[in-house]
Amino acid sequence: MKKMFSNAQLRKLIIPLLFEQLFVMLVGMLDTVMVSSAGEAAVSGVSIVNELNYLVITILAALAAGGACIVSQYLGNQDRDNANLTASQLMTVSCVFSISFMIINLVFCDTILQFLYGGVSADVMAACRTYFWITALSFPFLGVYNCASAVYRSMNETKVTMLVSVLMNLINIAGNYVGVFVLHMGVAGVAWPTFFSRMIAACILCGMSFQSSHLVSISWKNILAWHSDVIRRVLGIAIPNSIENGLFQFGHVIMMVFISSYGTSQIAAYGVSDNLSALAIIGSSAMTLSIVTVIGQCVGANDYVQADYYMKKMLKISVIISTVNCFLIFLLVPTALQLYTLSSETAGLVTQLMFWYCIFCAVLQPVAFVLPSGLRAAGDAKYTMIVGVLSMFAVRISLAYLFGTVFQMYTLGTFFAMFLDWICRILFFSLRYRSGKWKNYRAI
Repeated sequence: MKKMFSNAQLRKLIIPLLFEQLFVMLVGMLDTVMVSSAGEAAVSGVSIVNELNYLVITILAALAAGGACIVSQYLGNQDRDNANLTASQLMTVSCVFSISFMIINLVFCDTILQFLYGGVSADVMAACRTYFWITALSFPFLGVYNCASAVYRSMNETKVTMLVSVLMNLINIAGNYVGVFVLHMGVAGVAWPTFFSRMIAACILCGMSFQSSHLVSISWKNILAWHSDVIRRVLGIAIPNSIENGLFQFGHVIMMVFISSYGTSQIAAYGVSDNLSALAIIGSSAMTLSIVTVIGQCVGANDYVQADYYMKKMLKISVIISTVNCFLIFLLVPTALQLYTLSSETAGLVTQLMFWYCIFCAVLQPVAFVLPSGLRAAGDAKYTMIVGVLSMFAVRISLAYLFGTVFQMYTLGTFFAMFLDWICRILFFSLRYRSGKWKNYRAI
């Protein structure tokens, strides 16, 4: 069997994504470190709004990933014209969705925050309002950036997305330093750099995507047109993916509602541990993106033997990376906590949360999320959506309330609910994979 992807090609795809994810996570952590100098109310406000922002971010990322699945399948089928058309139509849809999200968040900013987090203190709510409004302005640029990044990943050109991501995050870090420590803008000092860094990255990557010399390129003619059949294929994967990821993140928002009632210390501990835990999943985050390209091209070529081979291989790689990474992250927790301005109570809670997170994350998290990403790349998006949504609400949210609020385990209880959700996902996705039914959903 002649392999579609050599080990060298897999390294070319995966390694830049690993560095890209690592850099993104480190910048997220530095955001929280810098804003912590303004007090735990500021950290809490940013953490609360980030849960809402991640809801939009995950939907836009899921939309881009859906388009990447179709582009990858066309490339596997050696159909460059339809790959170009799909990439352009993906840009059209991404712009429509991201602009709509921006308008909704700007118009209903106070209503959303009061409805979900009306019980937080006045200083936390003020931080929420500032951060929420400014970051909402960046959504259109984020939508364009995600779309262009997905197209480049489909071409196995992840080095380009890595370099642009590094530039974007360096701008963000420099802007955060100036905004927080020089201009003393508090929460706004980390919000405005996010806006400008996304705007610059979107302009650069989108401009590069117009180059016709690339394997896949976009064009104004195809962006401004409306091809219903192409958009239907994209949305056929993107909508279930967006619903799954959107409701998944909405579950995080609901859990943040629970946590916000536990007090400022619990909220701050969750925000810091959320930053640190993001570093623990960089391996699976990179593999979730890269498996779309690999499985998509195998399925596009109608070669399910290789699709099956690479599904297993990339899962093994994910678990190995995740295990090593979680071990290193836990060793670094005491050092990382010295970067934050936290009370001893909050720091102790973060250490406890990270201990349990690293244990369960090592093996469970990559399988729970990389495997369904491979199934979606093959076109089996509806099944992954149904399982993901049911598991989120039936397991994670219900048990988070039971453990956290009823049994008074607070934030730790929400973490154990998350671990049980991972186990449930693994069970159902593994059964689907072994059944072979995912091979019946080729999207082109």
